[in-house]
Amino acid sequence: MKPYIIKRILSAIPLLVIISFVCFVFINLIPSDPAEVALRVRQVPIITEEAIAEVRAELGLDQPYLVRYFTWLWDCLHGDFGISYVNPTRTVAGELLRCLPATLQLAGVSFVMVIVLSLPIGFLCAVYKDGWFDKIMRGLVFMTTAMPAYWVGLLLMWLVSIKLDLLPTSGNGTWKHLILPSFTVSLSYISTYIRLIRNNMLENMKQDYVLYANVRGLSQKSILVKHILKNSMHTCIVAIGMSIPQLISGTIVVENVFAWPGLGTLCISSIFNRDYPVIQTYVLLIGVLFVGFNLLFDILQTISDPRMRKEGA
Repeated sequence: MKPYIIKRILSAIPLLVIISFVCFVFINLIPSDPAEVALRVRQVPIITEEAIAEVRAELGLDQPYLVRYFTWLWDCLHGDFGISYVNPTRTVAGELLRCLPATLQLAGVSFVMVIVLSLPIGFLCAVYKDGWFDKIMRGLVFMTTAMPAYWVGLLLMWLVSIKLDLLPTSGNGTWKHLILPSFTVSLSYISTYIRLIRNNMLENMKQDYVLYANVRGLSQKSILVKHILKNSMHTCIVAIGMSIPQLISGTIVVENVFAWPGLGTLCISSIFNRDYPVIQTYVLLIGVLFVGFNLLFDILQTISDPRMRKEGA
């Protein structure tokens, strides 16, 4: 078991290096000159070739490509992600840390909504297969999966905030501001997990151990909860783990719809302002989150599933 975990951790290292290199390459493929962008952000009245050359030297852009990459990677490993072009007095790490709590709050509440709503609904859809509840839920799942998040956010804002005047349309500060954006972020994931839990439970209901449990005279509640649902959740562990970074990255659109001051709003404003260090660090952060959570929940699934422990050994 321990060699398998060590092997998985070691295999993640080159993947992280590849992600950082791809991130660095794509950001540097943007046609605009970062030195010229920095001068425009600083509101320099006359931009000359000498000023551009001076700023390029200041930012290290006059060095060879690979030297710049390894310097940037080494600085990132030490927590130094550069200086923001928009706010030269602020570091990129400081800007991210300033906006990170709001995004984590939004993603955390959305994750709770996903678990609280998808688990019982998926369970009931499997138990009452082809009943009226199952048919209604499957219809809703089909519709909500096809809806883009920004459209759902605008629709909820129009209905709940403007027409019914129940919740605020934008901003943050109270729990009321959190309900609409959290539900908007979680809606597509709720639909996905309802379908996943339902299908896994229906598949497990056909297994021999369910027949043996019925023959032994176990109660239907015990069979459904302690056996079928428990075994169905094993396949959802990795998917749930991948949903956490997806929730964090998926807030980028919803945060801008509801004016939520998180990483998504910071990233969009950085794209408009061409604040390359912030964009680069945001993309790298999301890539690291995906690899890290995938690795973590893969190891947790291996520990919890005896069959995978055997394969890993």
